[in-house]
Amino acid sequence: MAHQAGGQWPAPRPVPETRESQAYLQDYAVLLDALACPSLVVDHRWDVVMANGAFGALFRGVRPQAAAMPGDNFLRFVLFHPDAADVLGEHEQGWCLPMLAHLRSALELYGHDHELQAIRRDIAQDPLMEAAYRQGLPHWIRAVGESATRLDGAVRLLFHPDPRRGPTECRIVEETPEILRELGYRRLSLVLRENRRPAAPVRRQRRPRVPRGTAGHLTVVRAPQD
Repeated sequence: MAHQAGGQWPAPRPVPETRESQAYLQDYAVLLDALACPSLVVDHRWDVVMANGAFGALFRGVRPQAAAMPGDNFLRFVLFHPDAADVLGEHEQGWCLPMLAHLRSALELYGHDHELQAIRRDIAQDPLMEAAYRQGLPHWIRAVGESATRLDGAVRLLFHPDPRRGPTECRIVEETPEILRELGYRRLSLVLRENRRPAAPVRRQRRPRVPRGTAGHLTVVRAPQD
């Protein structure tokens, strides 16, 4: 399975206690790790059930951050990790707002889920994140259409740590076999595309460490005036 700086990805989350399910997930992890493109399996909370080596390599430069690592909960990583924009290009429009939309949908379906409620509370504690969720997200969806919130088929920008790739586009492909779906999981793969962007290096400054990862760079809402 995939590795990250400082250790291995977490073991798969608990599953229904049947030998068939456990054996299937063990074999599926072998299949996942054989894929060349970064791939992960998540549940409805975006907890990462398993991820492959290519996924670990993509995020190998991410600094440790409690409760917001890409191999723990991908939704938390996108929203709260201060290094998220160093890997996920066009972070706000391409990743943060779509994931806020997915959180909203998940809360509609699983409103009593403790982890989803915890993420919602963390958003509420940050004034800019809260404004983005309540006002910025609906405004953005009205401007770009509901289709922009879909991940399957979307083309997104990545800053790959491999210097041979650098800034590159990926197409997100959701491909979930029936057994995974029955377990409440889905698989997402980031299919790296041939680099169609200018070859000139893109200079990005590392963002300073902040308590919450997106508060310093959300632009869908204005910063509150003193």
